[in-house]
Amino acid sequence: MNTNAITREKLSAAPAAIPVEDQKRLYYFLIKTRIFDERCRRLFKQGRFPGTYFSAVGQEAAGVGSAYGLRPEDIIAPSHRELGAYVTKGIPLVHFLKQIFARANSSDKGKSHPCHYGSTEHGLYTPASTMAGQLPVGAGMALAFKIRREPRVVMAYIGEGGTSRGAFHEALNFAGVHDLPIVFVCMNNLWAESVPASLQSRLERYSDRAKAYGFPGVTIDGNDLLLVYTTVKAAIDKARSGGGPTLIECQTYRWYGHSEIDPANYRDAKEVEEWKRRDPVALYERYLEANGIMGSKERLRIQQEIEAELEAAIAEAEAAPHPRAEEAYDDVYSFSPRTNFPG
Repeated sequence: MNTNAITREKLSAAPAAIPVEDQKRLYYFLIKTRIFDERCRRLFKQGRFPGTYFSAVGQEAAGVGSAYGLRPEDIIAPSHRELGAYVTKGIPLVHFLKQIFARANSSDKGKSHPCHYGSTEHGLYTPASTMAGQLPVGAGMALAFKIRREPRVVMAYIGEGGTSRGAFHEALNFAGVHDLPIVFVCMNNLWAESVPASLQSRLERYSDRAKAYGFPGVTIDGNDLLLVYTTVKAAIDKARSGGGPTLIECQTYRWYGHSEIDPANYRDAKEVEEWKRRDPVALYERYLEANGIMGSKERLRIQQEIEAELEAAIAEAEAAPHPRAEEAYDDVYSFSPRTNFPG
């Protein structure tokens, strides 16, 4: 990918069309995602929870901006790195933390991966570990909305590596044929675990894949928060009004390895530093300051409020009990092994 093509010093959306309160609210979700994500990395390094952790630091604008236009009744069909979208959907931090800490009162009762968040209450479909596996399920949900004539939309996420999987193409073909109310967001962070984008496709723009399925595709700077919001919101409105699907490629970057157990030493340090200079949080803070929308004092107040909320959420989640060993098979089978095979 030609990264020079997306380098910008200014947000390129039309900020005047976005109410100031919405621009402030977008900052709240952006910085909340960054603070929460960095803290989860520290918690893992401190040995506070097992497994690993998939950080989304560096690509927060793509997650927050894409989800800000959703309604509470809409559904997110995520991959494992859409933390910004989850936070923006309004899911409490303690909900994530209970799952990260594998507590008995988490949504998965301590059985799933720390980053496979799910919430029926908040319209968050629990992702599968198989890349692209969430897209056919998302398309099925969108078909149900269309059959029931419900004005609801599915937001389905995938990385650039996942667009090489069969499930991606099956889902997009089905969505195109049936004009489903679904928006596909491709988080192109240049790396599918340790495989570079150059070994995934000969395409310069992954959004070109939409042409094969008869609906629009667009590629945007995923670190430009307002551009992501306005672009995806237009696709959401189109889908909700019966206009069918759209594929939006957000060009962005994750600062750290595939997960916290991956040192990512296969990447060029210059590449990492280049993208860190385009930190989406710093970019948006400069925009807010330059346009007199929010100064450093107000930003600090918001950050302190989020820190306090996070500390309380960590304390609550860590205080909750782990599931008991004999509960390991509960909800796994249609019958209870404990009841059917006692002793």
